Parts: sequence; structure tokens; C-alpha cells
Amino acid sequence: MNARTLPIPGRHPAPPDKLVIGIPRALLYHRYAVLWKTFFSELGAQVVLSPATNRTILENGSALITDESCLSAKIFFGHLQTLVGRCDYILVPRIANRGRNREFCVRFSALYDMARSIFRQTDQRFLAYNLDVLAGWEEESAFLQMGQSLGYPYKAVRRAYDTAKREEQRTFKAQVRAQERLYKAEGIKILILGHSYLVRDAFFGKSLIDTLRKMEVIPLRADLVDREAARRAARELLPTCKWEMNRELVGGMLLHRNQVDGVILLSAFPCGPDAMVNEMLLRRCKGIPILQLVLDGQSGTAGIETRLESFVDIIRLKEGKL
Repeated sequence: MNARTLPIPGRHPAPPDKLVIGIPRALLYHRYAVLWKTFFSELGAQVVLSPATNRTILENGSALITDESCLSAKIFFGHLQTLVGRCDYILVPRIANRGRNREFCVRFSALYDMARSIFRQTDQRFLAYNLDVLAGWEEESAFLQMGQSLGYPYKAVRRAYDTAKREEQRTFKAQVRAQERLYKAEGIKILILGHSYLVRDAFFGKSLIDTLRKMEVIPLRADLVDREAARRAARELLPTCKWEMNRELVGGMLLHRNQVDGVILLSAFPCGPDAMVNEMLLRRCKGIPILQLVLDGQSGTAGIETRLESFVDIIRLKEGKL
């Protein structure tokens, strides 16, 4: 069977317009939420999301996969578990790359197979699409194939994807414009250089952002940036880096480093791409205060508040505001 084809075993549990599609609120959900939700909603399917991340979800996910897996993967499988048995299908796409030097962590290519293996004793069906531009598998054709495999007609799938893509672009541009206005606001501004699935996570990211706001600091996200411009900006500093999201984050920092007072490098233990890129940033980016925070499942958010307070005090002292 062609590797591009992702069979959906068995008969459909419900007519296409009655399908319930579950989406884990973790990992790439925070990047593609609008695209995914709009696509299925336009087809008439019901979308069910996993609950916000909490300690129970983290602990359950940690028990499902190996200890060596990164914190974000453990969170993902905890979310996945909350959806098992509640949906006709759970979306777990295979995403490898969007072209040359636009690759994703290999974890995203393995999630679908891991999910089917871990929950093989259940009757749960998993749904995927392949995104691997280097192998000729574009996003558009991947969505068209996925929609038709569910039993929807081509025209309906085509219309749903076009609508979802427009809504994704409109929403993201609006978010970028809103943040650009914050760069001009008065007050201490700190740029958080971390993947959206950490910064927007209800358990980890929200705690960090709330703490900064309590200290009357303006938190900004490096991932909210014109992505193409960010990738161009990152070429000089990261000419050989192949990871799409890391290039965007670094580019977002380079585009705005003169507009912020400090940078937080936020990563999940033990993320390989982040470990390499963040070490390079610590060595080569001078003249701006940088705090590195590595999250893990043992400590959780413990100690973050104290380190943030110290970091903000250093910035205020440096600027003569303490």
C-alpha cells in the first residue's frame, strides 16, 4: 500500500454529516487549531476538544509513553486518552515538513503510529493526513484525501479546505497585528521564545504569562510574527537549521529584539531541537538579558515565579527602575 494512503479500518460508525471528530488540545493543535476546527465544521462534523491541560492529564500521559519522551509528548498522550471512546475518530496527523529547511521534529511523524499502538486494545479509530512536501505530499492534497476517505464528496471537501485556509490566515494575521501594537506600549516588555504548545498551554504557559502580568510586565510571543519574514531573518544566524518552528521563533526575536527589554527561552525537557538552538542563542546573542526556563513533569511550575521575579528585577536594575 502506498505510504501516502492512510486506511480507515472498518465501516464508518456514522454517516459523514454525523461524525464526531476529536482533537487533542496539545502540540500542533495550538498552531493549526483554526484550520482543523473550521475544516471539520464546514463538512458538518462535530468537533470535540480535550479539556485544558491539568496535572492529571500530564501524569496519565507520562504513564503511557517512555520516560525519555519530551514533556510535550507526554501532555499530548494525556489529552489523547481523554478523547478515547468519545469520538468516531481522533485526529492525529503525520507532519514531517513543509519543504527544504522547513522540517518538524520527527515526533510529529510518529504520533499517528504511536497512538494506534498505545490504544490498540480499544476500538478507537484514529484519523490522519500526511504532510511531507519533500516527498510531494502537499497540505491541500492531504486534506482533500482525508476528507474523501471519510465519505464526503470532493466538492464539499474542497470548499471546506478553502474556507478553513482563509480563516486560518485571517485569524493569524489579526493576532500578529494585535501583538505588533503591544510592542509600542509603555512598560517592560519580555519576549517569550517558546513553541505555541508550551506558551499557550493552560497548565504551563498560562502560569508563566499570568506571573509576568502580575509583575506589570508585558509578555510577548515570538511565535506571533510574519512567519515568512521570520524565516528570512533567521537565515544569517541559523543558516543550517532545518527546524521550521525554531527558525520562526529565532526570526521573531531578531525582528523585535530592539523593542523588548528581555527574552525568555522556554522549552520542554528533553527537546532536542530547542536544546541546540537555545544554546546557540545564549552564546551568540549579546546585549539583551536572557532567561532560560526548561520545564519538566517533575517540577511542573514550581520555582518559575521566583526565577521570573529575579529576572524582572535584573531588567529593572539595568534600566535604573529599581
